[in-house]
Amino acid sequence: MSRIGRMPITVPAGVTVTIADDNFVTVKGPKGELKKQLHGDMIIKQEAGVIEVQRPSEIKKHKALHGLTRSLLQNMVTGVSEGYKKELQINGVGYRASMKGTTLVLNLGFSHDVEMVAPEGITIAVPDPNSVVVSGADKQVVGQFAAEIREKRPPEPYKGKGIKYIDERIIRKEGKAGKK
Repeated sequence: MSRIGRMPITVPAGVTVTIADDNFVTVKGPKGELKKQLHGDMIIKQEAGVIEVQRPSEIKKHKALHGLTRSLLQNMVTGVSEGYKKELQINGVGYRASMKGTTLVLNLGFSHDVEMVAPEGITIAVPDPNSVVVSGADKQVVGQFAAEIREKRPPEPYKGKGIKYIDERIIRKEGKAGKK
């Protein structure tokens, strides 16, 4: 059995999970609503605030889908109850971030400012000019938008300038050696 797949998912208070035909799952909670079409072969059972995922057979495809389906469901439940967030840090002289309405404006040393509009369901916060916080209910969308922000100026290994995740460690290089 899959160690992840066989673990039950507890549904917190205030969250409702609806499982329709062909495993179309809708999860509603205080942070929003998420809908996802999960694989039709998996058996999803909901009883008394607990969701369990079972597989119909022991073939390799079903073994692979077992843990995946359970993880996707868990991420949906966690997203609508607690939410997800990614924190980014901007390093570099003159590099900064600001908000113009709902648009994130990044000054990253280019001849122009980089403007990014958040997708639906995503909240951007700029607590100070050198940090950006991306938050939302959908784990995949939050991670993807944070990666797109980081992609605008990834951290370089010599001075560490660029945009990095708050918990990311940049492996630094020494640089040129002088004449001997």
